[in-house]
Amino acid sequence: MTFVSKKNKAITIDREKLHGVDEAIGLAKANATSKFDETIEVAINLGVDPRHADQMVRGVVTLPKGTGKDVRVGVFAKGAKADEAKAAGADVVGAEDLMEIVQGGTIDFDRCIATPDMMGIVGRLGKVLGPKGLMPNPKLGTVTMDVAAAVKAAKGGQVEYRVEKAGIIHSGIGKASFPAEDLRANFDALVGAVVKAKPSGAKGKYVRKLAVSSTMGPGIKIDTTEVAGA
Repeated sequence: MTFVSKKNKAITIDREKLHGVDEAIGLAKANATSKFDETIEVAINLGVDPRHADQMVRGVVTLPKGTGKDVRVGVFAKGAKADEAKAAGADVVGAEDLMEIVQGGTIDFDRCIATPDMMGIVGRLGKVLGPKGLMPNPKLGTVTMDVAAAVKAAKGGQVEYRVEKAGIIHSGIGKASFPAEDLRANFDALVGAVVKAKPSGAKGKYVRKLAVSSTMGPGIKIDTTEVAGA
């Protein structure tokens, strides 16, 4: 196919060709011609059926070069822990008062952290936070007494990944303005974490397809043989 950008630069992308990782990232950057700084995104098609518990793939990974995004962090905590969260840079901190705000339809954060004693309150918000992927989870380090460390991790480039019903993981790995080597470092960190998280119930080929794109650009297929453990 031929992709024509807003700047009238024709960039030809063969939809069927498998590219090397560095080549694909370079093409994705070249296709990011919008006026805003587009996100470079990765799509990973896995050989799993997430409807089965032993085939769920979910976790967190810290992108070494950051996300380029200002992540707003909400924390459910009281007393000293609330103070720690605020000192660490949390954007929204509260307990029952924050619960009422969220129940009212206002969710002014991208990541949600809670101390264990707050889960009774947070549990009431399951129908609101769950569908948005914001429910705190001890396995992801978002239910913790060390709220300061959790806030700093969320602010410092930690991203959560989770396989969708169709067996696909989508995640941003940085902005188009990032140097290609930084995007490659983040790509390796994300894909490496997903490969390491291969569930016991996965059968056959685990990483079936890989693609990278900019927010407004076409998907560029990557040769999965370049990914160790795929």
